[in-house]
Amino acid sequence: MADEIINASHSSSEEEQEQNIAPKCCTRKKGGWTAIAFILGNESFEKLASVSLISNMTTYLRTKYNMGGVFLVNVVSIWSGCSNITPIAGAFLADAHLGRFLTLLFGSLASFMGMGMVTLTAGIDELRPPHCQGNARCEDPQKWQLGYLFAGLGFMAIGSGGIRACNIAFGADQFDTNTEKGRSQLKSFFNWWYFSFTIALIIALTVVIYIQTNISWFIGFLIPTCCLALSIMIFLMGRNSYIRLKPQGCVFIDMAKVINAACRKRHIHDLPTASSLYDPETRESENELSVLRHTDRFKFLDKAAVIVDPNSELNTEGVAKDSWRLCNVEQVERLKCVVGILPVWVAGITCFITMEQMNTFGVLQVIQSNTKVGNFMIPPGWMGLASMIALAIWIFIYECVYVPNASKISKKEARLSLQIRIKIGIIMAILCLLVAALVETRRRDLALKQGTFLSPLGIAYFLPQFILSGLTEAFAAVSVMEFLNNQVPETMRSVAGAIFFLSLSIASYLNTLIVNLVEILSRLHGGKRWLGGHDLNENKLERFYLLIAGLGILNFIYFHFFASRYIQSYEESKRRKTVLEDRVDAGYVDLPEKKP
Repeated sequence: MADEIINASHSSSEEEQEQNIAPKCCTRKKGGWTAIAFILGNESFEKLASVSLISNMTTYLRTKYNMGGVFLVNVVSIWSGCSNITPIAGAFLADAHLGRFLTLLFGSLASFMGMGMVTLTAGIDELRPPHCQGNARCEDPQKWQLGYLFAGLGFMAIGSGGIRACNIAFGADQFDTNTEKGRSQLKSFFNWWYFSFTIALIIALTVVIYIQTNISWFIGFLIPTCCLALSIMIFLMGRNSYIRLKPQGCVFIDMAKVINAACRKRHIHDLPTASSLYDPETRESENELSVLRHTDRFKFLDKAAVIVDPNSELNTEGVAKDSWRLCNVEQVERLKCVVGILPVWVAGITCFITMEQMNTFGVLQVIQSNTKVGNFMIPPGWMGLASMIALAIWIFIYECVYVPNASKISKKEARLSLQIRIKIGIIMAILCLLVAALVETRRRDLALKQGTFLSPLGIAYFLPQFILSGLTEAFAAVSVMEFLNNQVPETMRSVAGAIFFLSLSIASYLNTLIVNLVEILSRLHGGKRWLGGHDLNENKLERFYLLIAGLGILNFIYFHFFASRYIQSYEESKRRKTVLEDRVDAGYVDLPEKKP
């Protein structure tokens, strides 16, 4: 691993004096890869724990709580939706009040409490309805039993809000982006974070789920609960090595203030200049690279910082009387950062919709195929492993083979640009759906030819589409996550994490909407429905795949001609800072250290 980045800080003035007197070699280093080791350890065990429960929750509720039909779908959907929306609240708490360290800690504790409650439902029979034997009428769970279960799921959703909003951002905080080394290490961190995430998923979807379904639900739930407890211990072990940035205020309220002030001053016709804007902030150094300075993009929002009437808008000290009427440049630029990431964010959602197909219809294809390999029957749920293994292999090759060797040849850091990676990801998504459509056509034709529910098509034929789905995630998802975190300032990275997970939630909801619309519209023709029913042999699933592939083509056109410009603007702004950054690295310009 690379060397640690020096970001020494102490809480008291006496410690600061001791640091100034002590030799440089004795200064305690914070952040860097030492801190990242603890954070990735915490993240890996947390993901192993949460995915182990989430992936098999539908089966558990069906077999142990006698749930079925719409009620079961509603429970799982609402819980999943809440788990992806709560990161917005987590980002608010982290940025405005608690900071990322405490938000992560409290989120982990809430998840641990929720997992413990769900684990007890598997171990204590009184917390569940009686087991349903044979074809007898199944007894519904009592209200207090559902209340206890929902409380456990609720704590897990609350915990996910603190964890998902801050885990990536807190890891990014450990690198000093004022240095070339820090910026390079940050780029590697995003890939290694996804690598550890994928390894945890592989273990969860193989070993743990096998134990849950074939050995014991209680043991299968107890293992991830213990893993989460271990992740909290690892996280606390590294508490002295972390860089902890202080909360900088509520970004969401500031954005609402800017929108309100800009709308109230929409009558201003002359676009303001930078010198005429309200900017009372005093900066320690005008050379600090992390400072948000005025930009010319989205100039309509600059109206929020225009001083129309100094007498009514400013007090005697030159401070704004009403922050909902007059905002400073810093607040305006933060909103510009969020607006600037939305076009790329939208392009990512369409890629995530493709990945949703493999998690649902892709598995259904495998269920109605020949899953026997030798004397062993491959569980259809294991097909997701092909996607994760492909993702992990690509990240390993990219970070450990391509980047080092290409950098050595070119004598500079050689990485694929964000534009290229996202475009490759969109192309992979389109190819994934096209391959899936061809395989489905072959699967159904063989099944209809033999007149059987199961097609004789072997399970190996489905590997390419799942591999392409994993590569879509490796190129598109990782790149979008990197763009979101790099586009916003350090104080808003929790917001970027929340927006990333929100895109996953929106993709799930949009996929549900598209599926229902296609199912309704396809029935109007009077022929075979594209979707619907329990037998894929009676449907035209390949047409649905081609429809989603068409959306992917439109997404590529949208990204190439529109969204990619925002990445170009971002990368050009980085290149304009190259001279200053080189001077900083060479020691010609001194920047203040990152303060916790």
